[in-house]
Amino acid sequence: MAIKTPDSFLAIGHRYFAAVAAAGSIRAASRELNVAASAISRQLLLLEAQLGIDLFERHGRQLKLTAAGEALLAGLRNANAQYETVMDQLTALRGLKRGKLRVATVESISASLLPALLIAFADAYPGIDVSVTVAGSDAVTELVRQHEADLGFTFNPISLEGLAVEFTRDMQLGAIMAPGHPLAKARRLSLGDCLAHPVAWPSRGLSLRAILDRALGSRRSVPRMRVECNSLRLMAALARDGNCIGFQTEIGVEDDLAAGSLVFVPLVMRKLPLDQFMVVRRSGSKARPVIDAFLAIARQHLRDSPAVRK
Repeated sequence: MAIKTPDSFLAIGHRYFAAVAAAGSIRAASRELNVAASAISRQLLLLEAQLGIDLFERHGRQLKLTAAGEALLAGLRNANAQYETVMDQLTALRGLKRGKLRVATVESISASLLPALLIAFADAYPGIDVSVTVAGSDAVTELVRQHEADLGFTFNPISLEGLAVEFTRDMQLGAIMAPGHPLAKARRLSLGDCLAHPVAWPSRGLSLRAILDRALGSRRSVPRMRVECNSLRLMAALARDGNCIGFQTEIGVEDDLAAGSLVFVPLVMRKLPLDQFMVVRRSGSKARPVIDAFLAIARQHLRDSPAVRK
């Protein structure tokens, strides 16, 4: 992700360097910035000459950061974060009329809870620009940790190092299926019950997959997979229309449950942990009025959500 700041904040060479680091090549950065590749190349060479050290390893057209490049990029990100903090303080003095907020979120939250939250925030603070990145649960926490997002909505992060938890709820994991499925009338199910039928199975890298693998333990039954994928929305659609079973919390499928096109049956197993939903920000970061204003609205919306309130 490129460092996005006003042109006057970072020198041109630093801005071009950050863009190339994010894009992986000068040509890709040229398209992103709408600047001639030759101009970007000249600025990179000038910056390396000024610093007296190589910032990239060059492999044909692909560029990889050296240790010096990694250090410079981290420094620019920190400087950018400090700049945003100062701008937020000035924004506070203007009554939150202008500002920027970056949110990273997992897919299920982006499909259900987040839209209403963003609309409420935009109504309350129409001058604040919000950018949203949808990613996997661990990618969300890394974006926050690396100063590339101000807040993260995630499930079961592997590590909370460098993060502060602003909101958390333990969510019941369940099996979702069409109302005509043979198991749809069950009051509760084990994972073994479900695996006797075709399933839409989460890919590795999703926090949900780690929970299900842990529940299987040493008895790693091979699921009768209809499909394996990294999209909860696709798995819900397959459960609804493909006569298979998917696995998730009620977040993200509220409309289908209300319409009766999907049924949610709680999974009950001794080794099955709860799915833990979290809102995180960087720990130790200075107070930012824009983030605090968004969190105030987010907490209210999350507490009012039937799926989260349980």
